[in-house]
Amino acid sequence: MAFRNLRVAVRRTRILPEWVRRADAAAARAVNRRHTHPHVDAFWSRLTGFADRGVLWWTLAGVLAVTGRRRAAGRGLASLLAASGIANLIAKRVFGGDRPLLADVPIGRRLPKPPLTPSFPSGHSASAAGFAAGVAIERPRIGAALAPLAIGVGYSRLHTGAHWLSDVVGGLALGAGVAGLGALAVPPGHAGQTGGGDRPSRPPGVDRGLPSSPDGEGVFIVVNRSSGTSVVRADPLPVIADRLPRAEVHVLDDDETPRQAVRAALARPSPPRILGVCGGDGSVAAAAHEAIAAGLPLLVVPGGTFNHFARTAGAASVDLAIGAVQRGEGVRADVAELAFGDDEPITVLNSASVGIYPDFVAVRERHEHRLGKWLAAVAAAARVLRRSQPVTIVVNGRRAQVWTLFVGVGASEPGTLAPLQRRRLDDGVLDVRLLHAGSRTGAAASLAFGRRVSAVFRALRLLPRRVEVFRAESIEVVVWPREGQPPGFAHDGEVAIAAPLEATSAAPRRGYRTRITIARGALDVYRPASDGTHR
Repeated sequence: MAFRNLRVAVRRTRILPEWVRRADAAAARAVNRRHTHPHVDAFWSRLTGFADRGVLWWTLAGVLAVTGRRRAAGRGLASLLAASGIANLIAKRVFGGDRPLLADVPIGRRLPKPPLTPSFPSGHSASAAGFAAGVAIERPRIGAALAPLAIGVGYSRLHTGAHWLSDVVGGLALGAGVAGLGALAVPPGHAGQTGGGDRPSRPPGVDRGLPSSPDGEGVFIVVNRSSGTSVVRADPLPVIADRLPRAEVHVLDDDETPRQAVRAALARPSPPRILGVCGGDGSVAAAAHEAIAAGLPLLVVPGGTFNHFARTAGAASVDLAIGAVQRGEGVRADVAELAFGDDEPITVLNSASVGIYPDFVAVRERHEHRLGKWLAAVAAAARVLRRSQPVTIVVNGRRAQVWTLFVGVGASEPGTLAPLQRRRLDDGVLDVRLLHAGSRTGAAASLAFGRRVSAVFRALRLLPRRVEVFRAESIEVVVWPREGQPPGFAHDGEVAIAAPLEATSAAPRRGYRTRITIARGALDVYRPASDGTHR
């Protein structure tokens, strides 16, 4: 075996130094001699298979995109595409080289279809390093978490006998180098940015005086502990107790909803005069619905995974939110009302959508109690991107087949398909965006890329152009569900399932009729004064 490995190493391109070829042969012998359990072999084989054609990285980019990190997803995919192109179209033709002999690789590790392209460098490794390094440039912590996965993909090419050690090292170096050059060409965004564009330095909306409570008297705060279990942050409850000692803090039980807790507090003989909520966007939207109905201002304490609405309003931290309620500073914000037929409308703060994103949310929710939100999100994205089908809708009487329909509350930045976080609070419009049916890969890419990267790739015809955008104060949508898929709208990270319409001779298939309407200035929410002069 040693003679055979050395013979094949010598046959490889002589562009590589002799010591590199010998190191390759030694590494191959060491890996192939190791006795590993069949389950371990199956794991490395499946990992390298999942990384074929970048499916693994596109899936993770989809997760980053739908969790509000579109800029990181866009840079990661741009680095991946550039590194993969250089590796497969240029470097392999220049350097070439034979791959390891399959006869030296244990049978249980061999790939079902051995690669036939030249060996150096490893395209899988280049793509893995390009994506992980690209994400790290925008989000260092996420990039650090992806680094072991990228290295694991590189090792999987050794374990399955697809590449030599120098191929993997060269691919990893190429991918990281491409991402680094990309950072020089397009500097990363600031840490406070999300998605794909620059955020305004001043929070939007007109400052408004609201009832103040320096010590928390009259404040009722409902806390949803499960909203932020997937992120690491300081516990907000000690801060609330210290700065608002007279506030009533109600931590939800496992089977209790924010709406139930708030309604019970409002039904008391002496109800609170300020409602507060500590949780994610879904919890905030539920509390906002009750605050609007009761005519009370809302204190939003960021406590969820993403906190899109709190960041837009300008209360992105616990201290900022508490300082605003102590001083009585706030803003009036538009919301949207999402109504299924004659049912009571649901309050929407950021966006509502039909198609790929609701599919993702529904699958994630089925698994997050067992896997946790982040692992469940990865599993959901992988399933949705492989299996989702277009959905048939009727928008304002016009029929269409789409991958996704997004309805944002307030105008969002141009050039992105998924306005998950609003940028305005009081412009009085719905921002409607449809991605018409086409390539599944194109749909995933449209969701993942930010505004600037999307514009470049659309100009190069690498992303679909079938994105329709319009604005309105109200729209009516009829959705025909697909078998096994959620028929309703996702809104603020939650999925609502509507009751079906009865079939008629004119419409033999059952559809779900939804109306979304902007409600101007419906919600008063606490946030620091935008000019920085605290009244």
